[in-house]
Amino acid sequence: MVTENELHELAREAVASIAGAEDADAAEEIRLRYLGRKGGLLTDVTRGLKDLPPDQKRVIGPVANRLKGLIENAAAAYKRSDAGAAREAVESQIERRGGKALLFGSIEIPEGVIQFQDAAAATGSQIDLTIPGRVPTLGHKHPIVQTMEDITEVLTRLGYTVAEGPEIELDHYNFEALNIPKDHPARDMQDTFYVSDDVLLRTHTSPVQVRVMENQPPPIKVIAPGKVFRCDADITHSPMFHQIEGLYVDRNVSLADLKGTLETFVREIFGPEFRIRLRPSFFPFTEPSAEVDISADHFAGGEWIEVLGAGMVDPAVFEAVGYDPEEWSGFAWGIGVERVTMLRYGISDIRLFFENDLRMLRQF
Repeated sequence: MVTENELHELAREAVASIAGAEDADAAEEIRLRYLGRKGGLLTDVTRGLKDLPPDQKRVIGPVANRLKGLIENAAAAYKRSDAGAAREAVESQIERRGGKALLFGSIEIPEGVIQFQDAAAATGSQIDLTIPGRVPTLGHKHPIVQTMEDITEVLTRLGYTVAEGPEIELDHYNFEALNIPKDHPARDMQDTFYVSDDVLLRTHTSPVQVRVMENQPPPIKVIAPGKVFRCDADITHSPMFHQIEGLYVDRNVSLADLKGTLETFVREIFGPEFRIRLRPSFFPFTEPSAEVDISADHFAGGEWIEVLGAGMVDPAVFEAVGYDPEEWSGFAWGIGVERVTMLRYGISDIRLFFENDLRMLRQF
């Protein structure tokens, strides 16, 4: 874990780097170097705060948090082509006392370390008329969009490609081709929005997998992200929400391959300390089927939390799309994006995502 002196040196280096950035691209590289989700120098410091004794945490925590805010604000200013605002973000945190420049009032900054690249600093002028005017604060990605992109990025690194399909779907693709019989509860009007007897709003993104298999011979390795619709609404359910489903079909695909994929996925999305367990369950389109739970010592009191469903593709599904179940095997799994986002950020009410309350959205 970083010591107080090492953190001070890290702060001096970060501030000097931000001050020396020539443009927005350089500032973004600096931001990722210190605040990147993986390997960020300051990110590693903040993650380790929980392991520090209380007296060290009181000293290192505030400095780390103020430095994080300073880097983010300066990088955002460069992105707006507002070098003046970047300079102000840095200089607002520097005090002049006794002939010394002190960052955050305590970290001494040697003379000459802070050298801004904009025209005002170069000429010594207090006003640089070449700097563009202030612009409104830029928006950012909705937490659902960010989580969807994070999940997609992890899975594409595992070799999956993205497939899309219609949100208004035929009964054949949404139910029949997935081995869901006519009397299955999922067909009940309380669960499904029907347009007509044979047309509905898709209740999951699994129909995309059926369409892909109909038009492409194996092997197949795809994910299907998108909106889905169900007649359900409370603090953990929404009539419209987002899912990502994965499908892998090849020769000799096993349940061990499924478990290995899910372990990698969970650790990439939630953290390396998370573990998974598979509980027997039932889905019409997979056999065997499992509910997947996650847990970590620091998460939900160490309790197991259900996050997704998975299983080996049922031979009846392969027969419906013309695959030979004696030659091919595969697994499929699906996860709710809102569910992941709520767990990642500690959000208890799914309705907050769709109310457009800026007080909530600004936290992300």
